[in-house]
Amino acid sequence: MALKLKVSNLACDKCAETITQSIHTMMPDAKVNVDVDAKTVTVDSVAFESIASEESIKQVIVAAGYKIEGY
Repeated sequence: MALKLKVSNLACDKCAETITQSIHTMMPDAKVNVDVDAKTVTVDSVAFESIASEESIKQVIVAAGYKIEGY
């Protein structure tokens, strides 16, 4: 299962690294794809078994200082 999020204040490669590292801290095996131009973060992981995992990822991104559209 993949989770795709629109991150409105995603601006550069450093932002992408920060988000990726934050997600990997919680889910080391997750595949994270950050598209700076499209301002999207896609997380694909077998660890998605519940909405709690989605919520946790959103919280990690917000805690790192980023804004998720619609959240």
